[in-house]
Amino acid sequence: MSRMDSHGDDGRRRFPRLFEESYVDYAGARVAYSGGAPPDELVSRLHLVAVTEGAEVVVCRSARGERFLPGGTREPGESLLDLARRELAEEAGAELLGELVHFSAHRADSHLDRPYRHHLPHPRAYWGYAVGRVQIVGPPLNPVDGEQVVQVLTMPPQEAADYLGDEDPIHSDVLRHAIALGLLHQSQ
Repeated sequence: MSRMDSHGDDGRRRFPRLFEESYVDYAGARVAYSGGAPPDELVSRLHLVAVTEGAEVVVCRSARGERFLPGGTREPGESLLDLARRELAEEAGAELLGELVHFSAHRADSHLDRPYRHHLPHPRAYWGYAVGRVQIVGPPLNPVDGEQVVQVLTMPPQEAADYLGDEDPIHSDVLRHAIALGLLHQSQ
């Protein structure tokens, strides 16, 4: 699959909501989804399809009731691998057991005057998605300045997509896209 190839599979047909360009109010950005690995230096945040040794997917629920795949915003100087490790520990109490498979991203073109945080790329950034094998090792770390996770679940992939779909249809479709690409088995 090429760096950012939206035609690597029939994703646009199978996941029209995911591939539809849209505007995200809280970010002040027009976003467009495509397959392939985004340019590392332009990734401002990363969410993970975290797969356990039992082939289940990790999903989180926040104190506000939001359901999501673990992940978050990149810190200054942080590699994508370190970002994944930190977010897995903070939000899922999980440890990454190998490499990541970066498979898609939302390109985010901001209309704001400055980036969300000074060190993040602007006006174009990517919100990346990757698959990785994990092990739950304890409760989420829940740093004071981060998402307050109250529940971490592991579920069969389709069940996890349905669970996410009730609250976060984009993460649900990202997971379904990873399933359709056969990436959950490759991470084993």
